[in-house]
Formats: sequence, structure tokens, C-alpha cells
Amino acid sequence: MAVTPIPDRGAPEETQDGPGIKRGATFRIDPHLSLFYRACRSLLVGILVVWFRPRVKGRHLVPLEGPAIIAPVHRSNLDFAFTPFLTRRKLFFMAKEELWSSPRFGRLLEIWGVFPVHRSGADRESVHRAEEVLRRGQLLVMFPEGSRRFGEHVGELLEGVAFLAARTGAPVVPVGISGSERSMSKGAKFPKPLRISVSVGTPVEPESRTDGGRVARSQVRRLTAELREALQAAYDEAAR
Repeated sequence: MAVTPIPDRGAPEETQDGPGIKRGATFRIDPHLSLFYRACRSLLVGILVVWFRPRVKGRHLVPLEGPAIIAPVHRSNLDFAFTPFLTRRKLFFMAKEELWSSPRFGRLLEIWGVFPVHRSGADRESVHRAEEVLRRGQLLVMFPEGSRRFGEHVGELLEGVAFLAARTGAPVVPVGISGSERSMSKGAKFPKPLRISVSVGTPVEPESRTDGGRVARSQVRRLTAELREALQAAYDEAAR
């Protein structure tokens, strides 16, 4: 998701599910691990353990408290599912707004810590929500490559992750995921039972800020370049 500095919060820009219903309207930043949330998470993790036998390295690098952006590479629609292996903390996600075409399913996603993002342009409301997740000291999962990419090399990153990190002071945790592209390539309807390797890299720390002013464009670019190197290193480690 491409993100540019926001001059003011303004009015929410949400898309309608239907008459009087807005997509993401019921989303709340609730770090509480409800019984329903824990049951769903345990079921997902159990299925993944049996099917993919994931190997996770560097789990200790994910902060035990405070805000952070979990930033995985993106090679498959499966990638988001392996983030629960990194921490016991609740995770919050951005997801394409098309998933809210069913209001009931959209509300279920929100219970799981997911909120919608409009991908065709800058979505101020989703950026405000992401920023608020971090300011509340929570973990936010974002894919810095944006959409799925292919190959072993991390290319140019979108600047949304770096912008949010610079604006909130949250560290960015690079995560390499190897094997997901082979297991479920683009167009595949069902994943193959191949082993997945996940590697967590050293968090990338943004520059400290002394005021609440605008984030310098040069700072966002430097942080994006640093994240790209860290993400490539994590991806290479996962592939070993």
C-alpha cells in the first residue's frame, strides 16, 4: 500500500457495505485474547503444523511488548497464516476491502483484528487505523512489497511501512518466508503439503523523533532502503 504523509485526519473515508453500513465500522483495537480468538488461532496453527511442518528461526526478535510492525515478504496468499507462529501476542492486519463484500464475514475479520484497506490509492482511513494500532502499543502486520511478488530477490518496496514506522517510532521486524510460493503459487486452489521455513530478522529501528511534525521524505526513503536489505537477509536465511 502506498502511503504519503497526511496533513490532517479529516473525515473518515470508508466504503459502504450497504445502506447505513460502512466497511470496517465495527473494528476496534482490542488486544484482549478472547476465547473465540484463541480457539480460532489454535485451530489455524494446528492445521498448519500438520500440513506444512513450519520451521521458525529468530522468534525471540519479535518484541514481547510495545508497538512493532511485522513485515513479511509476500510470495503467496498463505504468507499471512504463518505470522501467529512468531508471537503469542494478538496481531492486527490490513486486508483488501473486497473481503468485506459480505458484511457478516467482514465483521468476523474485525473480531480477528483485521481492518479494510482500499488498494487503488491512498486510503487515509486505513492509515489512521494502522497508526492508532501502533500508538496503542500493538503489533501490526504489513507486507512492504504490497502485492505478491515472484523470485528470490526483494525488489523495490512501497513506502507505507517506513512511513508508519517513522511517524510512530515503531520498529519494523523483517520476516522471510520460504516455500509458500511453491506450496501455493498464483492461481492454485489448494496448497501442497510442503515444508515452510520462516526466519525473523533483526528489527529495523526508525530515527527517534523529538516532535510530532511531518516525517521527512528523506527519512522514509532511508528507512525503506534499510528495510529492503533486512528483508532480503531474512528471506535468504529462511531459504537455507
